[in-house]
Amino acid sequence: MSKTAHIFGNQLSKALLISACALSLSISANAAPAMSTTNTATTAKSSPVFLGDGGDYPLSEAVRVGNTLYLSGQIGFKNGKLAKGGIKAETKQALDNINAILLKYGYQKTDIVKCMAMLTDMDDFDDFNKVYTAEMAKPYPIRSAFGVSELAAGASVEVECMAVK
Repeated sequence: MSKTAHIFGNQLSKALLISACALSLSISANAAPAMSTTNTATTAKSSPVFLGDGGDYPLSEAVRVGNTLYLSGQIGFKNGKLAKGGIKAETKQALDNINAILLKYGYQKTDIVKCMAMLTDMDDFDDFNKVYTAEMAKPYPIRSAFGVSELAAGASVEVECMAVK
């Protein structure tokens, strides 16, 4: 092999080696980082734990996932009957029912982060709000309110909440 061919071959080999190394570094830099065992615990999903039962109804009264407790909607039932006295009495009882479920599973009203209220008559919203304001504490949870045509057992209001510890 001529001296020129030998020099050219060495330069070509070096160029290929440098290119291969650069490509390897580029691929490594763009690869997804490996998860460390310290991050696994914080990103692992918790399985839902279904709590209580709905008695005669096909539901759980709450589901806990991690440190979040999701409550089934509550109407103003006490001792198997709807509270008498209209929207204010029903709202108070529904919120009392929510509080009882929270306490049963180790939570309290101040752990509530979101509520959803369903009213069969949006003209009752102000009366609902008066009771809600008296029963809940600042900072108030986020909330949605919907007008619906009907609720179970002829209730005027149903409230559903989520709590986090």
